[in-house]
Amino acid sequence: MRLAQAATEPSDEALCRAFLAGDEAAFGALVDRHRALVFSLMRRYASSPEDAADLAQQAFLRALEASNRVFSRWRLSGPMPFRAWLIRIALNLAKNHARQGRRWLRAVELPETEAPEESAQESLERAERERAVRAAVLTLPRRQREVLTLRVDAGLGFRDIAESLGITETNAKVNFHHAVKRLREHMAESSEEERP
Repeated sequence: MRLAQAATEPSDEALCRAFLAGDEAAFGALVDRHRALVFSLMRRYASSPEDAADLAQQAFLRALEASNRVFSRWRLSGPMPFRAWLIRIALNLAKNHARQGRRWLRAVELPETEAPEESAQESLERAERERAVRAAVLTLPRRQREVLTLRVDAGLGFRDIAESLGITETNAKVNFHHAVKRLREHMAESSEEERP
């Protein structure tokens, strides 16, 4: 049923064209379609879900403000890569948010998981592991951090990551591979340092 429904929904490009033709609801459909993706990206850069929601709203407002100009240019040049364009807007906004001193540590925070019967010791160990992973991710080069965030948090494929960051698909895969390798090495070194 989901495949049949997806086949009947208009593409992003069709919605962009409808918006250009004066259908304001088309932009609302684009927002609805990509809301979860933008929110998940923003959640990594925000200190709370409320801040992430505010940043996501700002990203959509910036997209709306630039839409007539950008969509018109796309209409003349070919395909309309709305999703990639929106991800770039969201990432730029998120990076600016981080640059303003607002919490790079929260940019890579792991999702909170609560074990139903977690002891105090287990809770402390889990919190320490999460802190160590956050610290390790912060040591990654910028491009590797971006690719890792888009792959893990946003669940994007390498083709979408490449398009969003303006790099090749191979480059996205290589950056992801190096990021994972560095994280494993860093975590292995950290666990060896903790042993008596």
